Amino acid sequence: MNNLSSHEIIHSGKKTYRCYECNKAFTQKSDLPSHKRIHTGEKSNRCSECNEAFSEKAGLISRLRTHTSEKPYKCSECEKAFCSKSALIIHQRVHTGIKPYGCSKCEKAFTTKGQLKRHQMSHSGETPYSCSECDKCFITKGQLIIHQRNHTGEKPYECSECQKAFNGIGGLISHQRTHTGEKPYKCSECEKAFSTKAPLITHQRVHTGIKPYGCSECENAFITKEQLRRHHMYHSGEIPYKCSECDKGFKTRFLLMRHLSDHTGEKPYKCTDCDNAFKQKYVLSLHQRNHKGEKPYKCSECDKAFVLKTDLLVHQRYHTGEKPFKCSECDMSYVLKKRLTVHQRTHTGEKPYKCSECDKAFKRNDNLYIHKRVHTGESPYKCTECDKTFRRRGHLSVHLKIHTGEKPYKCAKCDKAFKQKSHLSVHLKTHTGEKPYKCAKCDKAFKQKSHLSIHQKIHRGKKQYECST
Repeated sequence: MNNLSSHEIIHSGKKTYRCYECNKAFTQKSDLPSHKRIHTGEKSNRCSECNEAFSEKAGLISRLRTHTSEKPYKCSECEKAFCSKSALIIHQRVHTGIKPYGCSKCEKAFTTKGQLKRHQMSHSGETPYSCSECDKCFITKGQLIIHQRNHTGEKPYECSECQKAFNGIGGLISHQRTHTGEKPYKCSECEKAFSTKAPLITHQRVHTGIKPYGCSECENAFITKEQLRRHHMYHSGEIPYKCSECDKGFKTRFLLMRHLSDHTGEKPYKCTDCDNAFKQKYVLSLHQRNHKGEKPYKCSECDKAFVLKTDLLVHQRYHTGEKPFKCSECDMSYVLKKRLTVHQRTHTGEKPYKCSECDKAFKRNDNLYIHKRVHTGESPYKCTECDKTFRRRGHLSVHLKIHTGEKPYKCAKCDKAFKQKSHLSVHLKTHTGEKPYKCAKCDKAFKQKSHLSIHQKIHRGKKQYECST
């Protein structure tokens, strides 16, 4: 048969070369030997870089290009390029919207035959590939091979930029985007973009309100399976992550790692725009929004905007008056859980944050951090009007009002105004006559805590101010 005759068979659709194992037929004789290798399991084309073997030479050529980063097949619609022509054809369906493979059980359609096959197994519940090391089963052989590398420790896919290695090529491709900054998966509802498809699917549930993971113990439902798993711990009381330095336990590994940095003091994530450093990478990312002026979360009640969504949710409670965190010892309630935790220490007397230089201890970690500046002499907050420096930002804010003359805190009972809110609170007691600070040794009471402290020195026989002569 000459070349023209062979070519004409392609147009006729005639498939004369049949496989006797599965009855599949082909138009060209050369396609039949390649197909037969699927049945024999023969993979004679082995990659010299990662030792992966392929039944067809074309598969080997595509794999070698993943190591060399060669991508000769370019998309005419966007800037993407691919190692193989078949990958380009599949990609172009993203632009055309063509999904030729429809499911007979539901209305879903897919861009590739492999996607359809995997989807159909979700209807049948079939997981034909089981791991010989553990009880896990998988829909595809590729998923099983990647999983088995968790047992063997094999990581054949290495990043050329940082030498990090991965057990699957998908992991390497996703990782390489951290170097390139590429985020090809864009949300159609907002401007967010993602480096992989899975977080985009999860993110879209924020817009749709879909929470597919329901708790069997209560009515709560969650966007991700991991959120549900963590929630279950509140029912079970499980605290699986223990600190090796102290007795504290945590529900997630992330919380444990964050806690461990309290012991080491390590802050590996440094800001390139200022001298700040952080214990966690995500905190650095949030901090950098301050330099960019980025505040994506806006309040619908006022003009305020926030770096974090959680900050917006907390802020909205000031409009609604909601204080969900109630003290079991007294009537106090709080907008934030951490403020309740600090308040409860006034009942227990607990001061867990101890200074390593002196005997002082504090109820809050930030108070210890500021106190340490007494020992180091650090005063990082400088006044732009004079040479004064301060250990606390709040003290600088109060000081600046000396230069501006601003007194924003006005008394509703008289014409007096004050630079600080605390001064207004003290002043208001002159109208109410309230004296909340009572001496435990006698019947005297005071409007201010500092006045009580001075008075108590009388009982202790202490005289703070002595004459030097």
